[in-house]
Formats: sequence, structure tokens, C-alpha cells
Amino acid sequence: MVINWSGLDEKEKSDLIPALSATDNWILLTHPLEASNKTQPPFKEAQPVARADGKCSRHKGWWREGKDELATHSMTTEVWISTRGKIPDTTWIAIQEALEADTTKDTPSFGSEDFEVIPRAGTEAGLVGIYNFPWAVYATDGSNDKGVVGAGYYKLDENRGGCCQLGRGEEGNSCNRAELGAACFALEDAKRKQDRRPIILLSDSACFLTSSQKWKGEDKSLSMWGNPDADIMRDIIQLLRERIEQGLLTIFIKIQAHRGDPLNELADRLGWADEGRQSENICWSLPTNRPIFSWTENGTMHRSPMDPTVKKRIDLQVSRQQFRTHTGSTANFLTREDNSRDLLGKFHKDRSVWIRARRRVLQCLSCQFSCTLQLKQ
Repeated sequence: MVINWSGLDEKEKSDLIPALSATDNWILLTHPLEASNKTQPPFKEAQPVARADGKCSRHKGWWREGKDELATHSMTTEVWISTRGKIPDTTWIAIQEALEADTTKDTPSFGSEDFEVIPRAGTEAGLVGIYNFPWAVYATDGSNDKGVVGAGYYKLDENRGGCCQLGRGEEGNSCNRAELGAACFALEDAKRKQDRRPIILLSDSACFLTSSQKWKGEDKSLSMWGNPDADIMRDIIQLLRERIEQGLLTIFIKIQAHRGDPLNELADRLGWADEGRQSENICWSLPTNRPIFSWTENGTMHRSPMDPTVKKRIDLQVSRQQFRTHTGSTANFLTREDNSRDLLGKFHKDRSVWIRARRRVLQCLSCQFSCTLQLKQ
């Protein structure tokens, strides 16, 4: 039994101390709160076994915002056991390494104990009975960091996963390409293992599910012209058609990202795994030979083929070139720093500003009256 001692109030601590004093099968996690940061036993029958500073806890309220990175605070964490208890050296080393770990994300637990099974049943996947399905269940996720795209999947019934790196990073990548690659990688695994059971595929990307609808069903588009990820989408459609011809059911389910679901968390870790993102075996790397545009924004280099973002950058550069040929009051207003349309746009997008104040700005710019009440006044 593991107890977060710092998360209990004084009454809960006093109620637990008699039970903990009479047993020895527990572990306490504490944080020294005083300025001296000295080790202080929570009660007389406790002895310390490990102490370190590291990213060993998540952000407060992480499940509301989907923030799965570990907190970067420098709070000291201590591990205590009973004075009558003893742990092997290998366990002590594992605990100390876990406390000193500096990884950005933790490793989700997927055990079979009651205190691990019960929370899983309350997750989004657990509420629809995913963990009790007799079919093959895949969870997929992708990653995109500084032009390096990774894709990973986790298979529930076999408790295993896989990961790979996606190519064409020099042409610019998107998160949707990573999600497509992860889904295709999972479908290829089912075909390679000759798994003839129905498949449930969980994904946290609504964009992936909607983008694949265009080529599924009757009277759909036969051409993938204009699709930036046609190389991966073509393989997905082919795999789905093969499963349909064999009479095999494939179900795609959208789940929320980073809300504590172990399946989504494990697929996310595999998508960010170094063995996949740094692998020499790069999938879907055939270039499209499209022109590549590059620009620098806030010190960051961006590369992409022609798309709406590139068109917007081109329009912006052309308009800035045109400003040099004009000297009127309109050009001065548009180019004035911190007192132009950029400032008005920032004010209008600021959600901390009262909605009526933001609405009033638009009404003043368009020379419209704000409401009937002010007309009467």
C-alpha cells in the first residue's frame, strides 16, 4: 500500500497512524515543508529509505487540461517504510532511480490489482467496456517535435506495442500525419500477425477520424489529389478494404487525450519513444517533389509545401512590401508598433478582458451603436 502522506489532512493522518503502527506492508511519500528541508519522520514507527529531487509528480489539475508532462518544481520527495519492514537492494535502487528521474513524462501503470483496475473502469475507455472486449484492441498516438515525427501503438490483449519514425520531415509535418501513421502501423500489425478478429482502434485525434471519412463507403472520392498525407491514407484504405473483403469488423473510437486513460498514455509514450523516433527504419519517406518553402518566425525555422499557412505568409510579405510605397495616414496606422491593428487584435483575443469591452472595440471600429439602452440614454 502506497500513501501520499502530504496529501492527507491532520485528522486523516491521526486516524491512519494506529493502523500503520500495527502493520509493515506500506510505503509513505512525503515532502518536507519547512525551510530547512530537513528529514522529519511522519511518526515514530517510520524509517526513511530514499530521498531525492526530481520530476516525480504531475501538475495540479492535470486531468482538466490534458497536461501530461511532469512538474518541474524542485520539491524534495522522501520514501518511508515501517521500522519492522525491509526492502531488497534491487527495490531500493529502483525507488531511488524513480525519484531522481528527469524524464518529461511518467510511465503509466497497467497492473491487475484492485486499486489499479477500479480507476481504469472509470476512464472513457473503461466506461464503454473496452477492457472487457474479447476482440483485438489497439490504442494509437503520434508525436511531432522539431520536424521529427513518431508513431506508436499499444495492443491491449497481448500487452505489447510498437513504434516507428515517419519520413518526409523536410517537407514539413503535422500531427495528423503522425496519427495516420500510428493507425496504419496498428492495422499492418494485425495483418502481419494474421489476427482475424474484429479490431477496435482508439485514437485521440478527431482530425484523423474525420479525414478518413472521405474515402470510406459508397459514392466516395476515388482520387487523393490534394491530400498532403496520401501515401499513408492510401495504405489505410487498402488495409480496411482487405479486412472488409474478409468479413472482419474494424471500429474507430475517439477518446480524449491525456485524461489518465492507460491505453492512451501507453500509446503516447510509444509515440514519443526514442527507439522509434531515432530508428533508421523510416516509414513513408518517399518525397512528393513539391516545392518547399521555409521561413523563420520568433527564431524558429519552419518548412512546408504550399498550404494555407504558406499562402498567408506570402500575402503578409507582399503587403509589407506595399507599405513602403505608401506614406498616408492609413499606412502609418497599420505599420505603427504597439498602437495598430495588431494591438487591437490582441485585445480582442484576450479572454481575460470582459466580453462587453471586447465587443465595444468592434462596435467602435465599425461605427455601430452598442445597444438600444445607450440610444435611450
